[in-house]
Amino acid sequence: MQIIKSIREKGAAIVIVVIALSLIGFILMDAKQGGSKLFGSLSTNVGKVNNETIELAEFNNKVKQAEDVQEQRSGQRPSGIQTYQIREQVWNQIIAEKIFLNESKKIGISFTPKELSYILLSNDPSNPFLQEQSLKDSVTGQLDIKKAQDALTNIKKLKGEQREGINTQVIDPLKLNKTVAKYSGLLSASGYYPTWMREKEANDNISFSNISYVSIPYSDISDSTTKVSDEDINAYVSDNKEMFKQEEGRNVSYIAFTQSPSADDSIKIKEQLSVIKPAFESDSNAKMFVVKNLSSIDFNDGFTQKAKLSPSMADTLSKLAIGSVFGPYADNGSFILAKMLAVKQIPDSVKARHILISPKDLNSGKDIMSDSAAKKLADSVYNAILKGADFAQMALMYSVDNGSKIKGGDLGTFGYGNMVAEFNEFCFTKTTGSKGVVKTQFGYHIIDIVSQKEFKPAYKIAYVGKDILPSEETVNTASLFATKASVEKNKSTLEKYAAKNGFSLIAVPSIIKENDFSVGALQDARQIVKWAFGAKKGDISEPFSVGDQFIVAIVDKINEKGVQDAATARSGCEVIIRNKKKAQIIKNKLDKNPSLESAAKAYGKTIQLAGSDSLLTFGAQIINSVGMEPKLIGASFNKSYQSKASPVIEGTNGVYLIKVTSIQKNAALSAEALAQQASTKLGSIRSQTNGWYEGLKKQANIVDKRSEHF
Repeated sequence: MQIIKSIREKGAAIVIVVIALSLIGFILMDAKQGGSKLFGSLSTNVGKVNNETIELAEFNNKVKQAEDVQEQRSGQRPSGIQTYQIREQVWNQIIAEKIFLNESKKIGISFTPKELSYILLSNDPSNPFLQEQSLKDSVTGQLDIKKAQDALTNIKKLKGEQREGINTQVIDPLKLNKTVAKYSGLLSASGYYPTWMREKEANDNISFSNISYVSIPYSDISDSTTKVSDEDINAYVSDNKEMFKQEEGRNVSYIAFTQSPSADDSIKIKEQLSVIKPAFESDSNAKMFVVKNLSSIDFNDGFTQKAKLSPSMADTLSKLAIGSVFGPYADNGSFILAKMLAVKQIPDSVKARHILISPKDLNSGKDIMSDSAAKKLADSVYNAILKGADFAQMALMYSVDNGSKIKGGDLGTFGYGNMVAEFNEFCFTKTTGSKGVVKTQFGYHIIDIVSQKEFKPAYKIAYVGKDILPSEETVNTASLFATKASVEKNKSTLEKYAAKNGFSLIAVPSIIKENDFSVGALQDARQIVKWAFGAKKGDISEPFSVGDQFIVAIVDKINEKGVQDAATARSGCEVIIRNKKKAQIIKNKLDKNPSLESAAKAYGKTIQLAGSDSLLTFGAQIINSVGMEPKLIGASFNKSYQSKASPVIEGTNGVYLIKVTSIQKNAALSAEALAQQASTKLGSIRSQTNGWYEGLKKQANIVDKRSEHF
């Protein structure tokens, strides 16, 4: 027994050690991946601009505010790729503010509170108040100054998160836009076209040259005679570093293994609905049947006009007899059974008025009375109206809907489905003249139906829908293929595996940056980007689930920050380098100081003429029959080439020798033409200031640490 006890004690110790080592390994791995930072704290900022820190809390707060606005507009919380896009937008806005506002401050450009008030109380197109229909006059469409003043007063009272939200979404963008406008205007006004330059260019534009020339195209020399080595490219890149700068990035390829439903999956879903179709037709409680059969389409007890039915099925569904079931039919990724429950005539549009009594302040969302008190007040006003009180007067006294109360509660004419569900149901199912109290998300509405027009059939239809989803077998098959791919040793074996099983390795054409969230055609692929920046060249990933696909990726190349290597830069400079080598081959075959005649003879060319059409001016973009050759155009006005041939000119498309026959002048331009020329030139000068922000951004020291957090 003692031996067994000893073994148990030693075994327990071993187990404890193993568990401890496993935990330490897990913590270290988690720390390496940016998780729990037991041996070092996670950075509290997402970056810096010119040593000014962008705190993580500040960044997240602005992102949340932007997400809140998006939710208010769409009714849905942003997720997936929308979240990444919002983060990117917020980052760029913060960078722009920190770079630009500091720059504008240096030169004394500001945006004062007085300017802000002026814009918010005006019909300036940039005024965000003009986006709020409730702040506009319904007749003129212009800003209602009284309502705008009230809104501005309310904004000034806001504090905390609400005030921050207003600043982020309204005040700060307006401040930035107006300051940018001032800065841009200042730069534009600084554009200057000196008189001496104007006179010189006017003279250049009426001067034209006549030349004789010999052209020896680079295409006359075979590409096979000129090899462009990596050393050649590296030397060229070294001399032109600005042209070949690159950010840190990754080149990746991937194989996609789809989890999309197979044909068999679709057939099985359709068969499931076919089996329950007879029961659906005979069942007397359609709502319960829909719930019991786990329909992907909720039961709707309302009526729907034909125009709001599925476009592809509207004609068929509208002709169904009451009690009959149609389907299963495919629509928008589902198979559906549709049962006609009832048909009735409803108006196409309704004119109504209302009085809104709300327990909350519609602007701030704060409680102003209890729900029961709001209901009691609504019932009291409703009863007063039934006894003869003037509806318009009651609206002016009690309604919190500022947009309609001044019009006696009039909402105008609206179509079916344009109001919230409860309001819509009352207006389109009751008759003209009906009045009632209806509760919605906004509070209690006392509604009066003024008129109804163009009655049309509407249909109450119950749907049992089943999404066409991949079966477990389909998902498992795709997962197995992806898992097997992920254990391949290198790119060569991965390509062979893909080809053998009917897949292909897709090369992403662009370099992936550290904060990207898409990889080629894969939109919501942030997890792949994060993996790629922690992997080595040639590493093959585990399967990632992206949309309805399993993705196995491989790192093809790691691009370090700096200048491009030869392989990357080759496409951007190989032709230039090859042409330089061809130019040298051409020159080697010519005399030391060739004439036009000797050059033409050496390559079997003829001496050609240009400029007789008076179009070869100093400001010309092309030479007829030659093309775009700026060096040739410039040489055409060198008077020293009138007495002797020019040196060999290495052009864009070939090697040239020229001799200037004459330099002449056309008639002087009219005053109107000169004025137009000056105006065009000044516009061109001013347009060159359009890239000022990119220039400021290029000079700024930006440290981006977002990838540590997201």
